[in-house]
Amino acid sequence: MRRQRMRVGRSTRIARSRRFALAALAALVLTAGAAYAYFTASGAGAGAANANTLQAVTVSAVVGGDAPASTLSPGGPAADVILRVNNPNSFSVRLYSLAGNGAVTVDVSHSSCTTPGVTFTPPSSPNVTLPSGSSLVHLAGAATMSTASLSACQGATFTIPVTVTVRT
Repeated sequence: MRRQRMRVGRSTRIARSRRFALAALAALVLTAGAAYAYFTASGAGAGAANANTLQAVTVSAVVGGDAPASTLSPGGPAADVILRVNNPNSFSVRLYSLAGNGAVTVDVSHSSCTTPGVTFTPPSSPNVTLPSGSSLVHLAGAATMSTASLSACQGATFTIPVTVTVRT
């Protein structure tokens, strides 16, 4: 049996190569066009938001059940201070700083306590979140009484004016 060789003509090979090259070029152009469209796409839109107005947070005098458990004594250890803070906002705020705001005063039944010797030392960076409404803030060891305090101050209740700064 005789074998016959089938000859593929040069023109057939060139035609196949051209078709392959054109198909590859077409695929490349389509892919590049899609990639270009993906990375250069843009859009526009509108949005809206409302910002709340921060209402003033207030500090009020403590009431009977708010009194701290620790007491002051001349030259003794520091005592706790309790603040009743009212946050009228509908959202929580963070207590950012505290500062004394005037002279410490004594209750009216201890009028002869003219030298109370009480000092307020607030924490330097309080980490307190105040929810909406009324909250008690316990400041451990924030008040001290010097040995210069008069004996007439025994049993007195001291009012310490305080300013609080809050942030959202």
